[in-house]
Amino acid sequence: MKEIVPASVPHPRIAVVASRFNRFIVDQLVAGVEDAFDRRGVATADNILVWVPGAFELPLLAARLAASDRFDAVIALGAVVRGGTPHFEYVAGSCADGLARVALDHDIPVIFGVLTTDDVEQALERAGTGEGNKGFDAAMTALEMIDTLRALRQRVAGPGDRAGEA
Repeated sequence: MKEIVPASVPHPRIAVVASRFNRFIVDQLVAGVEDAFDRRGVATADNILVWVPGAFELPLLAARLAASDRFDAVIALGAVVRGGTPHFEYVAGSCADGLARVALDHDIPVIFGVLTTDDVEQALERAGTGEGNKGFDAAMTALEMIDTLRALRQRVAGPGDRAGEA
């Protein structure tokens, strides 16, 4: 059996969609994404950051960005903290379902970098520095998925098949 081994895509184009709700947490997730890009030598000229009001709005913007065919991946960042009402379940569930649908509908990695925590302290822990930051993890996942999908397209494409083009 031949294993598909991805190589780093030289200039990945990534869109980051971030929720302004709980921005003091989400800003740290964005910093984690930037840190991952810096560590991997990802040029930021082709990448964009778009802010939306809350996590519920992330799937719509992710869909628009995915449909543009300008990006290799979309990273969604947010922080949904459980409260005393069922609001948490509606927002977190709708966000997760919507982002998964965008990935499948547009055949593009859409990375779920949305924290869903019981309290602010848990969210702050998951938005820590360096590799303890879920924004960092989301960026690394996006880069790995881009590399893997590119390697898969090249491996399974036949002669003259556009799917094999880099």
